[in-house]
Amino acid sequence: MGYGKIIIRSYDGQIDRARVEDLERRCEVGPAERVFLFTDTLGDPICRIRNSPMYKMLVAELDNELVGVIQGSIKRVTVHKPPEDLAKVGYVLGLRVAPLHRRKGIGSSLVRKLEEWFSANDVDYAYMATEKDNEASVKLFMNKLGYIKFRTPAILVHPVNNRIFHISSNIEIRKLKIEEAENLYKKFMASTEFFPYDIGNILRNKLSLGTWVAYPGGELKGEFGSNGHFPSSWAMLSVWNSGELFKLRLGKAPLSCLIYTKSSKLIDKFFPCFKLPAIPDFYHPFGFYFMYGVHREGPLSGKLVRTLCQFVHNMATKSKDCKVIVTEVGGSDALRVHIPHWKLLSCPEDLWCIKALKNEKKKTLHELTKIPPTIALFVDPREV
Repeated sequence: MGYGKIIIRSYDGQIDRARVEDLERRCEVGPAERVFLFTDTLGDPICRIRNSPMYKMLVAELDNELVGVIQGSIKRVTVHKPPEDLAKVGYVLGLRVAPLHRRKGIGSSLVRKLEEWFSANDVDYAYMATEKDNEASVKLFMNKLGYIKFRTPAILVHPVNNRIFHISSNIEIRKLKIEEAENLYKKFMASTEFFPYDIGNILRNKLSLGTWVAYPGGELKGEFGSNGHFPSSWAMLSVWNSGELFKLRLGKAPLSCLIYTKSSKLIDKFFPCFKLPAIPDFYHPFGFYFMYGVHREGPLSGKLVRTLCQFVHNMATKSKDCKVIVTEVGGSDALRVHIPHWKLLSCPEDLWCIKALKNEKKKTLHELTKIPPTIALFVDPREV
């Protein structure tokens, strides 16, 4: 039996919004052996890319039925490729194909059409992120579309519960002004892979709740970093309220997660003195905070990073629907051991794949992917 012609066009909010939202509800996020996460875009299907410098959503129709969507965004970032430091990159995200219409070439057609838009806007590289166990996605991008493995960052997730962490009085935590944060990021993280050229726009976005620094108490007088003076050890991070854009809901969980959830609630009810951390209710829509721009300096900075994470957790307990705190760091970045997270909920090895869209960039891409993944990686909160 033959199929009709696939039509790919730009998203039109007036006629496509309801159909795209319905498609999102029918599509799972994450491989079947782990969990299914369903997204609620709160009536705005392009919410995940709306804050990017340039963005586009495409839809695929087959016999007048909307059967696929894809989103893309464009920005300038640091890529560590001599003699240039900056490159224009296009991020591929939100690829969804209706379950009954998979294996018809719809996904690859959407990606190729989006790559055409990237090329028309002078993009050097296209890249995407998926879980390494997502066989369908890996086969599509790496085997069929020519993307290659680039980095394997870790997604670290920590649940938010009602217990408040104690913050040591020996540690000073200070919220920075946006201009201070922007200057610090440009000074200390501008050479970090995928550091965004428009970091100031990110920090000024209403979804960015602020930037905080932590350092040993009594070491600093006056403004942080004034006259180039910094404490012997310090750490910084920023927080993005992703829950204002979209909500998540758990559709399926591993048996171990279900058992722990039920048992921890019972123990907490009858034996509160045990103080066993409980998993929040993920079966109803929930929001999350994303920590980005995590940086540290000095011998005691690991402890300061952990303290800042605990500070963010305490802040999240005051939010009505923030159920988890998420961050993403380079796979070999020593930061990960200092960031509180639950292995049960985290992904130790996400997969970033990249593709050169210009012939002259292909040799540079080969050199880029050979760089050992030991340096830090900046994950843009607008692309979470």
